[in-house]
Amino acid sequence: MGPVRLEAITWERLGDLLADRLLDLKSADGSPWPRIAFDGAPAARPGDLAQRVSDVLGIRGRPSLVVGTEGFLRPASVRLEHGHQDPDSYYDGWLDTGAVWREVFGPLEPGGDGRVLPDLWDPVADRATRSPYVPLPPGGLMLLHGPLLLRHWFPFDLSVHVLLSPGALRRRTPEPEQWTLPAFERYEAETDPGAAADVLIRADDPRHPAWNG
Repeated sequence: MGPVRLEAITWERLGDLLADRLLDLKSADGSPWPRIAFDGAPAARPGDLAQRVSDVLGIRGRPSLVVGTEGFLRPASVRLEHGHQDPDSYYDGWLDTGAVWREVFGPLEPGGDGRVLPDLWDPVADRATRSPYVPLPPGGLMLLHGPLLLRHWFPFDLSVHVLLSPGALRRRTPEPEQWTLPAFERYEAETDPGAAADVLIRADDPRHPAWNG
């Protein structure tokens, strides 16, 4: 990724400006439900930003649904088939992409019914969540957050990538999860999410983000 001009901003202002941008967003395929990615390593906390934007949208009268990919991980018997700390498995096999397509994106296609399953599997208890479907009204926005999102060809209408430099990612990733770092190095090399995303946010200092506007 080449040099990108970034401007300092607060998280509060960032939530407001992203919500402004989403208020009039239309889907590219004619679906009444625009789909937005909040991509970033767990240490970058993209889910916090997705929820902040959703809260602002709600105040402004635009319904939205926040969905996290941690609710669509495969069962432990599949995820951990090659061990508990295999970065290639984390990269290629942890997320149940078929379930995400079926339960999240499928209902939001043109002609879909808008009934989204917010999560399918509890990775801690290693069992189905049995969560009910959530109806998203026409015009509602689906905000999907999680790591490695931009490599799956999901039909996003706008994508946000929360970037951490390699050093910041290493510092902010808890020791028990450091084994995942090679997966993010691979993601950077193969996908270049900072260049692929419509909106880039650098969050090396969690108190002082910057973005490309």
